[in-house]
Amino acid sequence: MVSEFAAGNYRFIPAVFQYSGGVAASSGYEIERVRFDKWLSLAEGFAKIADHIKAAGRPLTAFCACELRSPAAFTDEGFRNFNLHYVKTLAEWGIYDGTTNPVARSNVCPEIDPPAEPSFYAFSFTRPSTQGSPTFVIAGSGESQEGNASYAERTVRYRDISPDGIAEKVRYVVGVMEKRMGEFGHGWKDATATQTYTVHGIHHVFADAVVRRGAARAGLTWHYARPPVIDLEYEMDCRRVLREVVI
Repeated sequence: MVSEFAAGNYRFIPAVFQYSGGVAASSGYEIERVRFDKWLSLAEGFAKIADHIKAAGRPLTAFCACELRSPAAFTDEGFRNFNLHYVKTLAEWGIYDGTTNPVARSNVCPEIDPPAEPSFYAFSFTRPSTQGSPTFVIAGSGESQEGNASYAERTVRYRDISPDGIAEKVRYVVGVMEKRMGEFGHGWKDATATQTYTVHGIHHVFADAVVRRGAARAGLTWHYARPPVIDLEYEMDCRRVLREVVI
């Protein structure tokens, strides 16, 4: 089920309080992605994002997705506490209402040379467009299934990093991406970029579980990083964005 966030001119897939499952620009609008040349701390990043969105003549509610980098994977409790801090700014911007969060997000932990504190890598926002071509950003997902149980209880092949275990995790996550794109009426043929996050080898499953399903149609960007929660091993996100800049 897709909901409308009229204040930001985009639709979103409702998920959990810290992020949505994905966003798609409303008719007459497109999503622009902005990557930072250097990672910025949350405080610096939010300030820079606000300046950029305002300079584009857009309200802060146009903020629709972001990509974060964290020092190391969190415990379940640590991740929740981080998210409670993160959504405070979204509430101040009139985006998070205390229950529903329309902003899509990925948050991963570089294995080598990580940031000293949680930081922004990129963000996306909506702006008017006459192109008429749909744009969307699908939130990052690891191999944890939806539900209220602990991550240990709902993780596919929990703590199994054997070749078969990794293969099943990859297949599951690719399926999540497909399901979320399908909510907006799209599929891999529409995606302009796919990113994967893992420190494990995936060559043995790459051809059948990724390429043959169309997930690498535009190539695959592999970030040598871990998902944000301890014992998650594989994450992906994808998007269809026609305008991308680096600042």
